[in-house]
Amino acid sequence: MASQENLRELLISLDHRGYKAYKDIRGSYNFPNFTLIIDRVQGDPFATPSQLRVKIPQAIAKFPRNVYQNRSREIALRDYITREFYHATQSLRERRGTGNSGLIAIALPTQAILDRTSAFINDEFVEIRFVVGLPGDGRRINAPEAVELLCEQIPQLIEQTLIYSNLDAAAIENHITTAEDADFIRDSLREKKLVAFVGDGAILPRRSGVDERPLLDQVIPFKSPDSLSIEFNCPNRGLVTGMGIPQGVTLIVGGGYHGKSTLLRAIELGIYNHIPNDGRELVVTNSSAVKIRAEDGRSITGVDISPFINHLPQNRSTTNFSTQNASGSTSQAANIIEALEAGTQLLLVDEDTAATNFMIRDRRMQALIAKDFEPITPFIDKVRQLYTEYNVSTILVMGGSGDYFDVADTVIAMQDFQPSEVTDKAKAIAQQYTTNRTTEGGQEFGKLTARVLLANKSPSNFNQYKREWKVRDLDTIIFNREEIDLSGVEQLVEVGQLRAIAATISYIEQHYLDHYTLPEILDSAIADITTQSFDILTSFPEGNFVFFRRLELAAAINRWRSLNTKPKL
Repeated sequence: MASQENLRELLISLDHRGYKAYKDIRGSYNFPNFTLIIDRVQGDPFATPSQLRVKIPQAIAKFPRNVYQNRSREIALRDYITREFYHATQSLRERRGTGNSGLIAIALPTQAILDRTSAFINDEFVEIRFVVGLPGDGRRINAPEAVELLCEQIPQLIEQTLIYSNLDAAAIENHITTAEDADFIRDSLREKKLVAFVGDGAILPRRSGVDERPLLDQVIPFKSPDSLSIEFNCPNRGLVTGMGIPQGVTLIVGGGYHGKSTLLRAIELGIYNHIPNDGRELVVTNSSAVKIRAEDGRSITGVDISPFINHLPQNRSTTNFSTQNASGSTSQAANIIEALEAGTQLLLVDEDTAATNFMIRDRRMQALIAKDFEPITPFIDKVRQLYTEYNVSTILVMGGSGDYFDVADTVIAMQDFQPSEVTDKAKAIAQQYTTNRTTEGGQEFGKLTARVLLANKSPSNFNQYKREWKVRDLDTIIFNREEIDLSGVEQLVEVGQLRAIAATISYIEQHYLDHYTLPEILDSAIADITTQSFDILTSFPEGNFVFFRRLELAAAINRWRSLNTKPKL
């Protein structure tokens, strides 16, 4: 293996040559305390930065075994290392020429503790993956700057962030135990017949719609009502108390601006662990929870939405329903059926982002428009069937229709961001003021039809293009030149998740279409990634993938406009 000095000499020999000559530095270099691996070299200073890895032996890094002894701690430690590396690079941001010259960067972490490909640790080594903008003047190599960047600054970064004795041991312990306690609670929800838990003292409001950090001014810590209070004896922090949300149908009610949607937003992101001091460290949700909303204009392919929508005009099928431009009600129906197909056990719905005609049809509307002329069976008539037949619970924010009191198991009222349980009062009101509405949609929810995914039959003029993917922000995957709009998939929190999903769809297209149902494909693809790592998806190790749930992978596949399906026979 080449040495640090070999790399230095090679770079000097490339000085002032055309930028593409940088390709000669690809390979591995043995530094005194670590190995530097240059996996991909950018083509010019303005291109996507070069991808590098560093492996440092545990004999030098010396991370104690107990800080990564189980899966929960390992993921949290890798997350912590990524954050330390990220913060260290921020002090090194300086221009070293044109384009991205001089850049050293790693995936930007959010408030969630996630399973990332940016860092790895085991008993043998610690690995960090990052990108570098190789210095250039115009499109000529700037060797002196490259030597300083690769042979001096990177060793300093590694010394600062990958040696345990140079890190804050107490901060590491706090980070990993925070995640471990949250995982313990999440794993314990089912045995306590809960779908979510909100710890006492939680700070739920965020600074803004684009800033997920906790609000600092005039915040009111969360306090569970006594009737819903529950305890967990966590492995690290010991006894914690908070509000347990039972299985079944739960309503969150209250006046406008009193915290209904804020509570639901915290619950929907409780599928992830959160960093210390986020305020939501002890907001924990069933890991299969899916936020459901209306999505006007989304595509739907071969979905059996007949439990909710039937006898459409012109005899259009709803057992194998497809459209390139769904309405609010049909999109919400498809979102629920697709989530059930992917394995959810908890639906989260906010009336603010739901289709009104999908949620409720009151007595007066039933009297005016006969059922024979209304194809939609409202959610109110299916929500209990979902629980009794499929054990799928629902948490629903509802401020405008008391009709849901009839079907709710638990009713939580929010006032000034504080909860109280009002189930008995809501049931009494339902008895006092009967709606006399007619239940629609039959006595059973309806069958769930499995779909087989088929290979795309690309247009003839498409074959000239290289099949590829890329992502744009947090809402769009561009796959084979076609946009997959994920703006309505609200539980995606990092661009790295979209990148990993896009690469996985490409992998699925190559290996699993034409013979398998969507759940079988989800099982197989995630099993392949879990056992063989994300590296099976790319030609070189990728440091900017973030693990996703099968539910978001399914959501992306289902919004792929070129998708073809057939019902399983």
